[in-house]
Amino acid sequence: MSDNAPDKDAAIVFGAAQHEAGLDAAANEAIELMFFAYRDFTAVADRILEQHNLGRAHHRALYFVGTGRDVTVGHLLDTLNITKQSLARVLRRLIDLGLVVQEVGSEDRRQRLLRLSAEGDALLQELIDAQRHLLRSAFKEAGQERLEGFRKVMLAIMNEEDSARFNRRKRVR
Repeated sequence: MSDNAPDKDAAIVFGAAQHEAGLDAAANEAIELMFFAYRDFTAVADRILEQHNLGRAHHRALYFVGTGRDVTVGHLLDTLNITKQSLARVLRRLIDLGLVVQEVGSEDRRQRLLRLSAEGDALLQELIDAQRHLLRSAFKEAGQERLEGFRKVMLAIMNEEDSARFNRRKRVR
């Protein structure tokens, strides 16, 4: 046995501690980066939503109704992870404004199917276009390799079920 073994073990432990400290520092910076990025990402949509006296909850509902097929109230509740009462307020406003249409399910009359009206679709496209413009600019600046790293980090932050949904979607494309 070599006299260097304790030194080697100490170096491994020290290296692991440095690695953990580096991860903590990176996580702290990422938290701050996400706060500022989220602020600016949502700000472009907020300006459009304000013109319609709508908020971010309305935006999320519009997005998931507009990008899904035969979206049920139950599915929307699961996706948004909000209470029935909160969703009811949001949907009522969107329905009253003529942005969302609610229909009875053809196979199950207890089901409430949601879809966007033409006006709702136009608003959603305006919101998506504004946010897509911001993201496309950032993606071009970052480059393809970093974009894939960003995607991996975002998927790792999500819960398993949502992450799996995106992984299935990528395999289908």
